Amino acid sequence: MLILTADDVRKALPMNEAIEAMKKAYGSLSNGTAVVPLRTRLPIPNSEALTLFMPSFVNSQDGNALAIKVVSLFPTNPPRGLAYIQAAVLVFDPETGQAIALLEGSSLTAIRTGAASGAATDLLSRTNSNVAAIFGAGAQGRTQLEATCTARKIETAFVFDADTEKAKLFAEEMRGKGLVPKDIRIASTAREAIEQADIICTATTSLKPVFDDKHIQAGTHISAVGSYTPDMQEVPAETLQRAKIFVDSRTASLEEAGDLIQPMRAGLFDESHIWGELGELVLGRIPGRQSPEEITYFKSVGIAVQDAMAAQVALTNARKMNIGTQVSF
Repeated sequence: MLILTADDVRKALPMNEAIEAMKKAYGSLSNGTAVVPLRTRLPIPNSEALTLFMPSFVNSQDGNALAIKVVSLFPTNPPRGLAYIQAAVLVFDPETGQAIALLEGSSLTAIRTGAASGAATDLLSRTNSNVAAIFGAGAQGRTQLEATCTARKIETAFVFDADTEKAKLFAEEMRGKGLVPKDIRIASTAREAIEQADIICTATTSLKPVFDDKHIQAGTHISAVGSYTPDMQEVPAETLQRAKIFVDSRTASLEEAGDLIQPMRAGLFDESHIWGELGELVLGRIPGRQSPEEITYFKSVGIAVQDAMAAQVALTNARKMNIGTQVSF
């Protein structure tokens, strides 16, 4: 068995390759060649925590992938000096069922979540987009920015977080890193962050919208990766009413995405308002952006097919790079 640490995963899973892997993952999901049960949720009452079990099998032209991710969300971790998200991905040989690799899952999750938005940005945002706004200055926000800058030539990026010190640290760490521009600005208000933005990425655990609909400019693309429970909401209902909506998985989004569930419960629109899955766009079954003025919105709640495909890329590269630790199992 090959074991990949967080550093190994980051080395073996570059963002540009992760973005292409997400396109293939979504295509497989929408094409029916992936088996992805709804994730199993295991509440941990004593810690107000949640552990999720996410298995998947992918049958693609580039080969099969079989994996399960176990991810735990522990809000009591940060005061202990531990990350809020703890995760591991176990990979199996799809021909024999033999366990062949164990990957640190938090880094893989952050990269593949960023790559999901990167795929949507590449497929849906205006090609001349050059200003990005990131909501949430955590690990997910960092990969959201990296992916956005991989998909589009971003010249200026705004970051907004309720914790100004976190936003400052975010700017210091990300400024000029790889394809990320040096011009990263800390927004003092949500309005300042979005009123010039061509691309907005939300990566928060907010229970209410993080910006006002009236401050969005025409032609904006929005990638929303927070709001992974029915009670959470990052994007205003008014924005969703006038946006062309794409999701990673229709079934999972209707079960979990508060951004969609709450307006639907309020009777503002029904599921027919969802334009389609991103995989359907990848497969050419539905059109994407059809005018420069359209507002496009991509909702990702995270599905196991992403982890299987990301792990496949990381393993292939790790073997080529001769990184990781091989152990008997």
